Amino acid sequence: MTSPAALQGLRVLDLTRLLPGPVAALRLAEMGADVLKIEAPGAGDPTRTMLQASSDRVAGRPGVFYRMVNRGKRETRLDLKSEAGRTVLRALAREADVLIESFRPGVMERLGIGYESLSVLNPKLVYCAITGYGSTGPFASQAGHDLNYIAYAGVLEQLASRDGAPILPNFQIADLLGGAASAVAQILAALWHVARGGNGRFVDISMSHVTHSNNFLAQVSLANDGAAPPAGGGLLNGGVPCYNLYRTRDGRWLAVAALELKFWDTLCHALDRPEWAFRHWSVGQSIGGPDALALMRDMADLIASRPLEDWVRLLEPLDCCVSPVLTAAEAAQHPLFNPDAEAETNAEADEQARDGANEVPDTGEAKRPR
Repeated sequence: MTSPAALQGLRVLDLTRLLPGPVAALRLAEMGADVLKIEAPGAGDPTRTMLQASSDRVAGRPGVFYRMVNRGKRETRLDLKSEAGRTVLRALAREADVLIESFRPGVMERLGIGYESLSVLNPKLVYCAITGYGSTGPFASQAGHDLNYIAYAGVLEQLASRDGAPILPNFQIADLLGGAASAVAQILAALWHVARGGNGRFVDISMSHVTHSNNFLAQVSLANDGAAPPAGGGLLNGGVPCYNLYRTRDGRWLAVAALELKFWDTLCHALDRPEWAFRHWSVGQSIGGPDALALMRDMADLIASRPLEDWVRLLEPLDCCVSPVLTAAEAAQHPLFNPDAEAETNAEADEQARDGANEVPDTGEAKRPR
């Protein structure tokens, strides 16, 4: 992981709201940057009360959403509609390395504090504008949110159930990939340019354009076949048994991603189905074809015969790219993300090992699903 102090000394002005800009500034803060969050007087960032729990409301503090995406930042209030507020911002911009804003295109220019004006005061300033559709173009002034951006980008159509109906993802793809992550990458590239003696620059982040450019698999299919794969018809969206989701006996889900033949071979032998090993896309099985669909049904029947815990216990140690579909609560407590849980798991494993040292070994037939 990146050293938390890698950006120590970097001064960032965060004028953003909601999710993409605050997360971009958060990532810089996590790497050691000094981030000053600037909000309007009064209510400030709407995220303060968005998804706010009643306990936070009673306590008079911002909700978890706001605290989560703005942790590690300093805060201040400026009325940018007033000359006094703009004067303070200009003074801050003279000393800053980065400014991030997410207003509609033209807002900062009309206030007299856009990139052209601020770059005169500080030629080294990296000025990042995060917008839905870009700072110029036919949609520049149009409002939108994550769902709109992924819809225009052709991504939402690819996030579909088998009947072709798009789903509503509870993960903000355009905001986080198209906005926050892209902004961080472009800001760091611009800072590298400055570090080598160049001037700052205007970084124009269009969430819809970045999302569209990252829709790789659909674009590959467009180039090869003239159309993106329908739901259930492509290599990575349900057209092969080795890369799919299967419901378990207890109504949970198992994610099978044995995309390479070696992983699929390991999985098939673990399932006591060695005859399935060469029914794989890499050795001739037609993606979305009759054999793939038939094997998917057989695989679904087999996985449905046991609860999720059984499959995790059998398959997780085998390095065959199979994982449980965890809930958000389970993920938060999983050893992968929670060091305390990992310590507890190791302690329990050690205790079980000690308890089992004196037990009579089970010499019965190995418990393998058939």
